Amino acid sequence: MRTFPTLDALGEATGEHLGHGSWHEITQREINLFAEATDDHQWIHVDLEKAKAGPFGAPVAHGYLTLSLIPSLVRDIYTVQNLSMGVNYGLNKVRFPTPVTVGSRVRAGAELTKLTDFPPGKQAIIKVTVEIEGHPKPACVAETVVLYIP
Repeated sequence: MRTFPTLDALGEATGEHLGHGSWHEITQREINLFAEATDDHQWIHVDLEKAKAGPFGAPVAHGYLTLSLIPSLVRDIYTVQNLSMGVNYGLNKVRFPTPVTVGSRVRAGAELTKLTDFPPGKQAIIKVTVEIEGHPKPACVAETVVLYIP
């Protein structure tokens, strides 16, 4: 875990890779709960037998499930102290190069690409790459936007 005592200290890390988080296993239960929450019951996610015979050989996580895991996957990569809060402000770019099959383990890597003044605090652009253990291509690459308020 990389710790920054202030936003200015975080800014000094612009252009640096901040590290990798812990591995997280994608379970069928997690996929099913996401399907319920989003009303996306496409067979490649929730029909185990059909998905096994499908193009990926197993059920796959929704791309947006992978994306929604980014805050928890990044949580143990870095922290900024002396904040009143950090708010997800949005995304600039998102891609899903490789599907995540059930049982796969994923983790995030984070790179601070930009930190700018953005009243009432600072806005960080963080490139997050969600890796799949044992795969050469990532599951998700997202340019996240976070508003930090001291």
